[in-house]
Amino acid sequence: MFLFASSATTSGLPKAATSNDMTSRAIPAGFVPPIAAKTADPFVRAGLNMPVALRRRLPRLAMSSFLVAGDIASYLIAYFVLLYFLPSGSQGTIVERTFTIAALAAIVLYASAGLYPGYRLHDHEHLRRRTIAAVKVAALTAFGAIILPEGERLLLAIIGFLGLGLIVQPLVHWLARGLCWRLGIWGERAVVIGGRNLAPALVAHFKDHWQYGIRPEPFSPDSLEALPDGGPSIAVIAGDTGSLVPDLAAMRRKFAEVILLSDTPSLKISGLRPADVGGEIGICLTIGGSSVNSDLVRRILDLAIAIPAMIVVAPFIAFAAAAIYAIDPGPVFFRHTREGLSGKPVHVLKLRTMYQDAEQRLEALFRDNPTMRAEWLSHFKLKDDPRILPVIGHMLRSSSIDELPQLANIIAGQMAIVGPRPFPEYHLLAMDGEFRDKRRSVTPGLTGLWQISERSSADIELQQQLDEFYIDNRSLWLDCQILLGTIPAVFKRRGAY
Repeated sequence: MFLFASSATTSGLPKAATSNDMTSRAIPAGFVPPIAAKTADPFVRAGLNMPVALRRRLPRLAMSSFLVAGDIASYLIAYFVLLYFLPSGSQGTIVERTFTIAALAAIVLYASAGLYPGYRLHDHEHLRRRTIAAVKVAALTAFGAIILPEGERLLLAIIGFLGLGLIVQPLVHWLARGLCWRLGIWGERAVVIGGRNLAPALVAHFKDHWQYGIRPEPFSPDSLEALPDGGPSIAVIAGDTGSLVPDLAAMRRKFAEVILLSDTPSLKISGLRPADVGGEIGICLTIGGSSVNSDLVRRILDLAIAIPAMIVVAPFIAFAAAAIYAIDPGPVFFRHTREGLSGKPVHVLKLRTMYQDAEQRLEALFRDNPTMRAEWLSHFKLKDDPRILPVIGHMLRSSSIDELPQLANIIAGQMAIVGPRPFPEYHLLAMDGEFRDKRRSVTPGLTGLWQISERSSADIELQQQLDEFYIDNRSLWLDCQILLGTIPAVFKRRGAY
């Protein structure tokens, strides 16, 4: 959650960045890490002497060039995929020229939307801006199709071309950003000013999430005057900013952007979002929620995905059910009551992956092994769980196939495709009442933010922080990004057990 002292925009920092495992790192009082201004700049390391403004702009221009080249490559891939379906002769030439104009128009719109290089934007915001730009180009094409003879065929080709480009671009951008990160030109240098425990946590967060384009350097405001020209262009301030108010004017002269992180210990504000001032006197405090229109769109999308998916996965569910019955004869499905929208009970349907006497096995394990009990109280899951069926149980859980019967819950309207996972009562009792009320305000989902981020590796506190961030920033675009991120998360199987 950010409050800006410049006209630049940035994306929210998940509260998980300040979780206890980070903030508990002890830093000696009065310790100020050295400023790496002379060693962090690749141009200085290369011995190039150039004006400060140019030195700051060159990495951004280089990064933007890489991303533009990546978009051009994405559209070339889309063109070669569609090449077999394009007409030959003069008609084919017209289509190729139209493709070129559409690609250039999309790239210009991407640039105007701030996607080159697109620092400090969440993935779902990248997706939103790219999709809007592609839709604008498709709308212009549709207008052309109305006034041009045989324009309908041209319209379908353009929509296919832009759609394929939109699918390929995230992969190409991931490769381009990774290459530039290794070359040392991705991101903008930023000093992090905060408490002795908070500053290291933020530095660690931005280093782990380098995709945001923040290259953090710990810093003390006492050494502001000692900061050489050509140093970091951004100042990120966290913690109690009241004592820093007299220094803000000097910081704004020294840095191109000053970002104040709003997270006060005495007042917790959920839904504080950055906003384009646009002539208004300040920022808006909003309540994370939903509108009737967005809920209707979500429901339509849920049915459009769940019904075909249920038909496709039905044979896999049947095969898994037969394997479960062969290993441990008995019911193959497991129904468990969870808390749903407005606190209403939801009977979540799953494939059974545990022995029928799982509860007795768990109690016996806790009596004999206190270490396993401590692991359970932290995560409510066990890495070496004796209750799980051999072979088939681990395979179903790690691949999340055991969750597929919940498509029936989605079709029935009890769950959504994306949302906070419905937890058992014993899991919810470990969370505070205020957060439980917030969870009841949205429909539970088949997949969610913490499933694609940490899965079973997240402890209770981190699960709560990720779910709270999702609820406060809930949107159709964030849902789409989570849905797209679910597939690689399932295949990686990281943190799944």
